[in-house]
Amino acid sequence: MVVAPAQAQDVNLSGMLGNKALLVVDGSEPKLVAPGESFRGVRVLSTQGQSAVIEVGGQRQSLRIGAAPVSVGQPVAQSSGARIVLSADSGGHFVTQGLLNARPVQFMVDTGATTVGVSVSDADRIGLKYKHGQAVQVATANGIVPGWKIRLSSVRMNDVEVRDIDAVVTPIAMPFVLLGNSFLARFQMTRNNEQMVLEKRY
Repeated sequence: MVVAPAQAQDVNLSGMLGNKALLVVDGSEPKLVAPGESFRGVRVLSTQGQSAVIEVGGQRQSLRIGAAPVSVGQPVAQSSGARIVLSADSGGHFVTQGLLNARPVQFMVDTGATTVGVSVSDADRIGLKYKHGQAVQVATANGIVPGWKIRLSSVRMNDVEVRDIDAVVTPIAMPFVLLGNSFLARFQMTRNNEQMVLEKRY
């Protein structure tokens, strides 16, 4: 019987082949793993497009091709932190893993967005009840689209958690959950070249 390691593991999604995820675990050689299969204690739950959801020791995490490796398998720390440090990716965007209502998502900072923006596909995946929310019209680069305004109970990155955040769910396909100003306004933001620091205000 193979027992999954108890310590944290660094996991990277280096590619996809069909529905199989090409995983690198703690610097291993890349390994193709299909949904339902495991590699070095890392179980692939699902794959879609350029992303995969994995599980280690009961902890779920979302991976995306090209993103930095994530550390999974350690107990979730208490949300006592007040400082988030983000590094820009090759496109100049600030992208990070996190939890939305305790479910794993990929965030991208969007200072031009009024609220946190969630696609219908992400909302359905993590179980957001948005269709009972307030119907709104959302202005996008492609015109006005319908959406639903909801309230998120929790947005978390590392050990920093913010509660009771406005969000809008839209049918627009997005690879990320957009961190708009309903979240960013809770922080003092400092930008220094390729690094962004968010210091929690309240």
